Amino acid sequence: MEKVFITDKVIEKLDFTQVPLEFGEYEQCKFIHCNFSSISLAGFNFSDCEFINCNLSLANINKTSFRDVKFKDCKLLGLHFNDCNPFMFNANFENCFLNLSSFYKLKMKGIKFISCSMHEVDFSETDLSAALFDKCDLSNALFETTLLEKADFRTSYNYSLDPEKNKIKKAKFSHEGIAGLLGKYDIIIE
Repeated sequence: MEKVFITDKVIEKLDFTQVPLEFGEYEQCKFIHCNFSSISLAGFNFSDCEFINCNLSLANINKTSFRDVKFKDCKLLGLHFNDCNPFMFNANFENCFLNLSSFYKLKMKGIKFISCSMHEVDFSETDLSAALFDKCDLSNALFETTLLEKADFRTSYNYSLDPEKNKIKKAKFSHEGIAGLLGKYDIIIE
């Protein structure tokens, strides 16, 4: 299948479950109010693109490249970002629903998650050095052997992570969030 190369295009209000997105590389494009739900984006390349008010839930993103991509007000439920092309993976998320997604083993230094719902997200063995979790709900998110050095959790909530199983040197937490670091001890904090 031959790839198209599309640059500097605004793509609005399209339902790609009805009419497929052309297979290829998209650079500096904006996708606004588009539906990608449960479709295959396998092998697509997105560079310097924005997804605004889009639904990508359960999309197949196997070997998909996301380089300097911004997701804003998007539904990204159940996505396996760990299946993406890891080379130069760089994305930021604002006001997105990422519940049940996986970032297993990805390198995401300096990534920004702002006002996101991240229930049961898998961050096992992920490099989240200097990541920002700003006002995020991390209920039942999995942090196991995760690199969290210099990560900022000060305004986030509902997280639970074991300092003995993760690297948290110089990570930032609020006083209210301390309970999320001590959960395994089954102690009462008042």
